[in-house]
This record gives sequence, structure tokens and C-alpha cells, in this order.
Amino acid sequence: MLDVHGLQQRSALLQAVRSFFRERGCLEVDTPIRLPVLLPEVNILPFASDGWFLQPSPELCMKRLLARGCTDIFQICHCFRREERGRLHQPEFTMLEWYRTGWDYTDLMQECEELVNVLAAAVPDLPGVPPGPAIRRGGCLVDLAPPWERLTVAEAFRRYAGVEARDTLAAGDFDEVLVTLVEPHLGCERPVFLSDYPVELGSLARKSAADPGVAERFELYIAGIEIANGFSELVDPAEQRHRFSGEITAIRARGDTAAMPERFLADLERLEPTAGIALGLDRLCMLLLGRATLSDALPFSCEEL
Repeated sequence: MLDVHGLQQRSALLQAVRSFFRERGCLEVDTPIRLPVLLPEVNILPFASDGWFLQPSPELCMKRLLARGCTDIFQICHCFRREERGRLHQPEFTMLEWYRTGWDYTDLMQECEELVNVLAAAVPDLPGVPPGPAIRRGGCLVDLAPPWERLTVAEAFRRYAGVEARDTLAAGDFDEVLVTLVEPHLGCERPVFLSDYPVELGSLARKSAADPGVAERFELYIAGIEIANGFSELVDPAEQRHRFSGEITAIRARGDTAAMPERFLADLERLEPTAGIALGLDRLCMLLLGRATLSDALPFSCEEL
């Protein structure tokens, strides 16, 4: 739990986020958090709410706004995911999500660099930010000076695990190898964008034109911690329906309910090429405020209620 000074610093960081996007011509939006249908993603466990769901992210509604004529938009909102609790997880958390029409995932990487540097400098005397600019986390002193490292998933698995990412995917232990052998090395000297995930792990992301076996998706790591997930958006409704069908089958196989988001797919017909990113604001605040756990960077954790 944050004390009064910590709450003031967190508030100043949220205001700096809003200023960053408003100065760049982005529109702040506010979409519903309770929805009758979700984007089916097998790796996400949502909370039910009287026959509907609490949003695990604002992606569905924000993309529908883009399809209806919005261009550059952002949102700061609360999201909810079941069975997420621990040092870096809370079942309710604050998400920053934004979209840029006409951009791809490489453009978003650049803007993400700029945002984090602006936030690190926006509030005086942040405990996690020594002169540099940098972020201090345990034994890591992470240099924030651009450009940040860009590393493909294939390169990272070879470098840190000595295996081919595709082989671990086929064997069913991709996530285990990523978490135990790869992630601890990412972003310890400077932030790293881990990019070009196998297309099977990017159900909402566009395939790479250079390699259809990978998706134009990236995750940002700072001090071994995943901070953001972004991609060039898939805007082909037929391909998106096909991918959703696979996700729905897997979700139902474990005993949960899922349905095809028909209104979303209808709006997707009008979506222009776009890139989007979701950033965990609580995790970023944790790093900038120099707190050990996510709970320490919140006004209240679920354990304190």
C-alpha cells in the first residue's frame, strides 16, 4: 500500500501520461468495463459478472471506436483477470492502452521508448530513478537512453536457452522456457523489445510479410519484467474469425464459455491498418517508485481489502 507521498507520485505519473498523449494529438476515451462478449484468448481467464464479463483489457471497444472513425486514441482503465495474484500480479490492475492509425509495431516501440523516458523525468526524486536516466531494480541498473535493444524471440531463445523457439512451441513448453530461462536476462542493462513471436502466439496480430510464421508482436521488458505488449493489428475479418475459432475451441475444452464477437468482427471490416499496445501502468509505477512488489505500488492490494 502506498503512503500519501507515494500516492502523490503515482498521481503525478498518471497526469504525465495524459499530458504525453494529449500533446501528441491523441484522444482519451472511456469505454465500458462490463461486456457481454470478449475477444476469445485462451491464455486469459476473465471474471464473470451476472452473465457478462469484466474486461480483461479495453481492446474490443477501443478497436470498434477506431473502426467508427477515431484515429489516435488512448485509455487508462481498470482491468480484471482471474487467477492472477503474486509479486507482479493482481486480479484488478490499471492498464494504459493506446492505438495509432497508419502505424506498425516498430513505430510503437519508438513511442514506447519516448513515453517511459518522459515519465522517468516527469516527477522529481522518484525512488527507482537514479540520475541517468535509468531505473534501479535490485541488482540491475537499467540505462533508459535510447535506442533500446530489439531482440527477436528466435534470437532470445537461442542466446539464453540454447534452443529453437519453434521446437519449444511444438513440445508445449514455450512458456516455461520463456519464463525460466529467457525472461530473467531481458532488460537488465537497458530495456529490451522482444519481438516477432510465433504466429500461434499472436491471435490478434498481423503476420509478418517477411516471414508468415511470425506475428508482428512485441513485448517490452525492463529488469526482467514484462511491461507492455504491442502489435500491428490484424484487420482481416476472415482471418480473425478463423483464429478466434481456434481460441474458442481451446477455451471450451477447459470448461469455460466463449462466443464469437460478431459485432467486433463486423466493425473490423472498416478498420484501417493500425498498431496498438497495452502497458501495465502498475508495473511501470512499481519500477519508477522503487517498490519491491506490485502491491507496494497500489493504493490498495486485494489482500488489504
